[in-house]
Amino acid sequence: MMKKIAVIGSTGSIGTQTLDVVTQHAGHFAVEGLAAGTNAKLFVKQVNDFKPKKASVANKEIADQIRHLIPSNVKLFYGEEGLVEVAAGTEAETVVTAIVGSAGLPATLAAISEGKHIALANKETLVTAGHLVTGLAKEKGVSLLPVDSEHSAIFQCLNGERMGDAERITLTASGGSFRDLNREQLRHVTVEDALKHPNWSMGAKVTIDSATMVNKGLEVIEARWLFGMSFEQIGVLMHPESIVHSFVEYRDGSVIAQLGTPDMRVPIQYALTYPERWTSDTKRLSLAEVGKLHFREMDMVRYPCLRLAFECGKIGGTATSVYNAANEVAVARFLNREIPFLQIEYLIESVLSKHRVQAEPDLEAIKEADRWARDTARSL
Repeated sequence: MMKKIAVIGSTGSIGTQTLDVVTQHAGHFAVEGLAAGTNAKLFVKQVNDFKPKKASVANKEIADQIRHLIPSNVKLFYGEEGLVEVAAGTEAETVVTAIVGSAGLPATLAAISEGKHIALANKETLVTAGHLVTGLAKEKGVSLLPVDSEHSAIFQCLNGERMGDAERITLTASGGSFRDLNREQLRHVTVEDALKHPNWSMGAKVTIDSATMVNKGLEVIEARWLFGMSFEQIGVLMHPESIVHSFVEYRDGSVIAQLGTPDMRVPIQYALTYPERWTSDTKRLSLAEVGKLHFREMDMVRYPCLRLAFECGKIGGTATSVYNAANEVAVARFLNREIPFLQIEYLIESVLSKHRVQAEPDLEAIKEADRWARDTARSL
């Protein structure tokens, strides 16, 4: 059976690996729509390879630049309107939201409104507007299928079980590029150091988030919305090998974990083919070869950004939107070499300390909190 999909964020790490999965199962997927940002060269190749009906780029300049380089029957859009067109305006049954940042929210809501299932790789969607997204998905009878390896693992561990029997979920964290450094050593790290992730191949923003543990903080907030768990039922454990992707503890004391080699194509493929499992050419896990697995408690003093995520999650409302927006600006400033690494957490905490939380925000209030947080983070 042909599965129709659209991908927003097609030139990023998750987007390109999604298209790898499509290529591996040639003839089983039809790509109805593709949207990307500013990587025009790769996007032109993708549009020519996969021939979507609709395509979109970041702005009009790029659209004008590539129009003559793609097939004439592909409808080309740009900007936020273009993202919404690709996400909601095609015959795709499933939309892979692989765009980084809060820009993915309007397109995701539009796709859900049109009854499309969401293969969710955009953490910020649930972090900033979890109550709106899950509420709308329930109303439209739409599935939110997690693509993150940790959430996919929890999803798989809960399969066939009664949610009421699950007592606690634990997300594992690799610890990122600085997991063996203390606070003092972190004062002198560079952008180049931060971008060397030991286990996963990811974009710059996510790699930095992995080093600050904001990435795990966003995943904790996301898990709360995906699985309906309270923050007291969600834990994080340091696991440098990234073999145990996450696990669920049940009330009888049983623990069910999902294991595999670190390869994002596995959870991507599962989200696209669920409830079926298709063959994959990913490297098979040999526990004998791995030999030992290590785990250690998360140190909230060493990783204050993770502590802040739990605090914002428990407060709820616009607190999580502000946490996310302040971080996006702080990471961009670090990557631009405007601030040192440890300043990222200082910026997030400072912006949060100035924010007056709104409890049940609508989309407009979320956008306003997001704008305010970015302006404040830029000014500090």
